[in-house]
Amino acid sequence: MIAASRVAAAPISWGVCEVPGWGHQLAAGRVLAEMRDLGVAATEFGPDGFLPSDPGERAALLGSYGLRPVGGFVPLVLHDPGRDPLPELSRALDSFGEPGATVVLAATTGLDGYDERPVLGPEHWSALLTNLGRATEHAAGRGHRAVLHPHVGTVVETREEVGRVLDGSDAALCLDTGHLLIGGTDPLELARASAGRVAHVHLKDVDAALARRVQSGGIGYTAAVREGIYRPLGQGDIDITGIIDALEGVGYNGWYVLEQDMVLDAEPDPSAGPARDVRACLDFLAAA
Repeated sequence: MIAASRVAAAPISWGVCEVPGWGHQLAAGRVLAEMRDLGVAATEFGPDGFLPSDPGERAALLGSYGLRPVGGFVPLVLHDPGRDPLPELSRALDSFGEPGATVVLAATTGLDGYDERPVLGPEHWSALLTNLGRATEHAAGRGHRAVLHPHVGTVVETREEVGRVLDGSDAALCLDTGHLLIGGTDPLELARASAGRVAHVHLKDVDAALARRVQSGGIGYTAAVREGIYRPLGQGDIDITGIIDALEGVGYNGWYVLEQDMVLDAEPDPSAGPARDVRACLDFLAAA
């Protein structure tokens, strides 16, 4: 069983996302209040504009809901040899506040959304690995720990690409159970084989049939999210308990962030909104 003090939430579980046109965006007040009422200990920050950019105002707002800050998702183009990602990273970190937050890096394509991505050549991979190291060092210099988040629709998605990052860098990973599975990596296998590289965890459960359709090109990622590819923990096809046991067994002591990416079409009724699924996830962890 994971201590409740190590379980955090993320605004994407309420449909709050950085992708233009993703769906109806809930106000921070409702999302944070529902996190508080669920008894969640902490939260990731969400996309730009969701929380105040001033770190003092941000910390005060989270504190008013009894929430600790975890850190946040920072999408960066790392593979372009002619583009320096550090100024953009530095701007993002300006809002992070006190040292000790987790910087969840995604190696984005430079395109909006997660439904298409380029094929990288050797020069792009060289730039990606170099810039990943630079970004990690820069974050550390600001007092934060950076982790790379393999993510569908980024340039680190597939099993082969995750392996290239593990072999070609010493970067820590965000083990996102859902994105790994959809990208073709067994998250339990990765947790067992590379637990020492895992410094942050996003817990998702997944409908494996829909994941196979994404892998085959039968459905786009965003459409699959709309169809419910992410399921409350214990209601999909991922061995969540096995993954937690593997990590805890080697001394992992970081956050477990509940993340069920979803798309909302309108303001949901409180009794039937995203909080219901987050509650199911919390109940699963409490019983595990």
